[in-house]
Amino acid sequence: MTPERAADRCEERARASQGPEIGLTMGVSNQTGVFGGASLGISTDAIMGRDPLAVYESCVMNLTGELPIRPARLRDI
Repeated sequence: MTPERAADRCEERARASQGPEIGLTMGVSNQTGVFGGASLGISTDAIMGRDPLAVYESCVMNLTGELPIRPARLRDI
């Protein structure tokens, strides 16, 4: 795996470790009328309270055997 691909993949995992991700969908359709939906996701890293930066670094090391090529780009909390 390339270092770039590992960084992208591990950033996703580190973002998920920051806490629950909540998604809401609402809309109107001329066929079904009003609709809505919700989703909630939480990773085991978040449940365990792991530091997102440590998750990122260890993930990259596991995938490439090298340190990350760039700092993690995480979501604002």
